Amino acid sequence: MTKPQLRRPNKYRGWQIFRDHDGDWRCYHRKTRVKIDCRKFEPYTLAFDMEIHRINELVNEKQTKPGTLGMLITRYRESVRFHTELAPRTRADYQKCFDYLQAIEDTPLDRFTPPLIAKIRDKALEKRKFRFANYVRSVLSVIFDWGIEYGYTKDNPAAKVKPARRPKSLPDANRPWTDAERETVLAALPSHMVLPIALMMFYALDPQDALDLPRSAITQAGLDTRRNKTGQAIYLPLFEPVSEAMANAPKHDALTLCANSRGMPWTYNGFSTNWSKLKGKLEAEGVIQPGLTLKGLRHTVATILAEMGKDHGTIALVLGHATVGGCYLLDTDKSGPISPNRL
Repeated sequence: MTKPQLRRPNKYRGWQIFRDHDGDWRCYHRKTRVKIDCRKFEPYTLAFDMEIHRINELVNEKQTKPGTLGMLITRYRESVRFHTELAPRTRADYQKCFDYLQAIEDTPLDRFTPPLIAKIRDKALEKRKFRFANYVRSVLSVIFDWGIEYGYTKDNPAAKVKPARRPKSLPDANRPWTDAERETVLAALPSHMVLPIALMMFYALDPQDALDLPRSAITQAGLDTRRNKTGQAIYLPLFEPVSEAMANAPKHDALTLCANSRGMPWTYNGFSTNWSKLKGKLEAEGVIQPGLTLKGLRHTVATILAEMGKDHGTIALVLGHATVGGCYLLDTDKSGPISPNRL
C-alpha cells in the first residue's frame, strides 16, 4: 500500500529545512541559497515563519507588478504600521490571508469593487468557513485603507461589503463560564496553572497577555501593563483572588510572572496543551459542559467583578470600555482579469 504524501505548506515551498549529522537545524532558500539562523529562529515557530515570509517577500519583490494587489500587500508588509502596531500573532494571522490571496496578487487594484470583494469573501466562505472569510474581508479593508492614506489606492471597496453571516448550527464561540465551571476548574488546576487562569478570570487578560506578563507588571499596588493586541494601557488595583494565587504559586526564576512546572516561561502552545488535557478530563467526568475556552473567561468578567463588589467604573476599566454603560455588554449573553475561482 502506497504511503500517503503529506502536503508541504505553501510558506515552506522552495526551502530546504533539515537537521545535520550533529542534530542541529539547517535552513536555506533553494533558489537564492539565503540561510536562516536556526539558533535565532527555531524552525516551525512563529518567529521562524515570520522570517520565512520576510525573505520570501524580498525574493519575490522584483516579480511583484506595480499597481496590483500583490504590490499593495508587499508595501503594507514593509510598513511601520505592520511591524510596530500589530502583535506578532496578529501579523501571523494577516499573513495567512496574504498567502490565501497570493493566487490573485497580479490583479490590478482598479479591478477591485465591492461585488468582487463579496465574491472573494464567498469563495473563502466555501473553502475555509465563515471566520476565515470574514477575516479575509477585514484584512482587505485594512490594506485598502492604508493604501488610501499612502496614495496607492483611491477608495476602499471592502468597507462596503458586509461580513458573512454566522451559521446558526455553530455553537456559541467563547461562551461565558458558569459559576460552577469556574469553581470546578480552579479546584482542579495544578498549582502552576492557577495564576495564569486567575489573571484571565479577574483581569480579562487574553491568554497570551497573561502568559507574557513580566514580574514587574504586577505588585502589591496593582497591575500596570498594556494589552498586546490593542496597546491599551491597564492600571488596576490588585484583586484579592490574584494576590492569593500569586502567594500560592510555585517559586521560580523566570522573568515572567507565570511559569510552567519546570520554572520556565509558558509558551502559548504549551499552556494550551495542558489546558486542553485538563478540560477533556473534566468534560469526560461530566463536571463541565463542552465548549469551555480560555477567551470565554472575558465574557464572564463583568459578573465576577460585580460579585466581588467592584463598582461599575472598575468593571468598565477592566473590560476596556470607554463608558460605564458598556460594561454590561459582556455581562449578558480594467486589464488583467481576476479569477476568484483560483483562490
